[in-house]
Amino acid sequence: QVQLVESGGGSVQAGGSLKLSCEASGMIARIDNMGWFRQAPGKQRELVASISKDLVTDYRDSVKGRFTISRDNTKKKIFLQMNSLEPEDTAVYYCNANIVAIGDWGRSSNYWGQGTQVTVSS
Repeated sequence: QVQLVESGGGSVQAGGSLKLSCEASGMIARIDNMGWFRQAPGKQRELVASISKDLVTDYRDSVKGRFTISRDNTKKKIFLQMNSLEPEDTAVYYCNANIVAIGDWGRSSNYWGQGTQVTVSS
């Protein structure tokens, strides 16, 4: 069974920093794109940043220059370094990945972590 487990959320004042981590575990043959999404109360879930297995990154405009996504393929982990946090960044952050599990004959499936709360106060 494949799992994604996030860690690193918390509460911080505006201007502060947090680093989120996500580790994939289980019977994994290959991990393709990975990313971070977030969902604020009453809003739709939105993509924050993504990173391919070749380490190509993409960010939503509102976090460019403040957030950095990175990946450690050997440890099956991704990270999201969040600097200059703003109250508008308050949300539950979810790790997401396209993973080929062992025994799935090359078929990629999409997985979500359980989410970690990030709260930024003004």
